[in-house]
Amino acid sequence: MTVADRDVIPLALIDVDGVLNPFRRSRGFRRHEVAVGGETYRLNLNRRHGRALLALAHDTDAQLVWATTWEDKANEEIGPRIGLPNLPVIEVGREPKAYAVAAYVKGRPFVWFDDAHQPADQQYLAEHPGVGEFLLVKVDPGVGLTGAHLDQARAWLVTQ
Repeated sequence: MTVADRDVIPLALIDVDGVLNPFRRSRGFRRHEVAVGGETYRLNLNRRHGRALLALAHDTDAQLVWATTWEDKANEEIGPRIGLPNLPVIEVGREPKAYAVAAYVKGRPFVWFDDAHQPADQQYLAEHPGVGEFLLVKVDPGVGLTGAHLDQARAWLVTQ
């Protein structure tokens, strides 16, 4: 089966802090200061991430979705700075993110890029009714999203 033959659109869930906004600034990243709710946040963002995520979505027919505590602010403050269009948003609230993810995916296969995956997330998702196949891609928050993470996701998504 090719990706074009699928009935179900897979998802690529994207966290911001530690994934697109690594804690250490490195080559290719640009610093931004963003005011949200009276707070100023310093972001280290790389436009290559936007192009790479769009290529992942194109190559695998996956839908990109924000899975971040930035929620709707990701479309306002992060996406435009790295070249992403408005994306659907998982409302994560204050509960563990895995709860919101489980409610959102509705059986669709998904890859989830996050720096804070815990064994409890894996267990909750594996045992939760309505959660299908998934791959948790743990990102080093000091480095952020890399080509290796995207390659891992691409290889998994094309088999779904």
